[in-house]
Amino acid sequence: MSVPLLLASGSEIRSQLLRNAAVPFDVRVPRVDEDQIKSALLAENAAPRDIADTLAEWKARRISERAPEAMVLGCDQVLDFEGQLLSKPASPEEALVQLQRMRGKRHMLLSAAVIYEGGKPVWRHVGQVRLRMRDSSDTYLESYVRRNWDSIRHAVGGYKLEEEGVRLFSAIDGDYFNVLGIPLLELLNYLVLRGVIDQ
Repeated sequence: MSVPLLLASGSEIRSQLLRNAAVPFDVRVPRVDEDQIKSALLAENAAPRDIADTLAEWKARRISERAPEAMVLGCDQVLDFEGQLLSKPASPEEALVQLQRMRGKRHMLLSAAVIYEGGKPVWRHVGQVRLRMRDSSDTYLESYVRRNWDSIRHAVGGYKLEEEGVRLFSAIDGDYFNVLGIPLLELLNYLVLRGVIDQ
């Protein structure tokens, strides 16, 4: 391929999805203060969709500054629960509180992807998934967090659908790849259009 694809993310699941789709890429993890950017955007009452998109763009831009010849993919995911942004839980107690608040209700995952090339954004997409959680008991949620903390500490909302977290849900409306943190089908369509991968 003429332009190397760089994934500006340390997410193992995003790397795995690209590998599974036979997309050639390298990983460069950007140094971005996500909390500071998120706080500034929240202070400006930015919509969750815009926050996801901005964070993805910052990551792509940071790596593109050092590798302008490359096609750089930045990604980010946020969880919108009743208009409030939920982040990765800082402790098992925080994960439990988040899950208890969301049980029996709907929330939305927004997965943003931005591609930079030559120091400029050339493509972007924000995928959206609506999820409804079961009305799980406190006993189950407590045991779920205890069993899965090492994994879910890295996940917004305190769950991973590719693992036991799927048991927390009664309905999912949207693309499963967006749940995993990348709008993969739309990304593949763009890479085919650009000739990065074969059709």
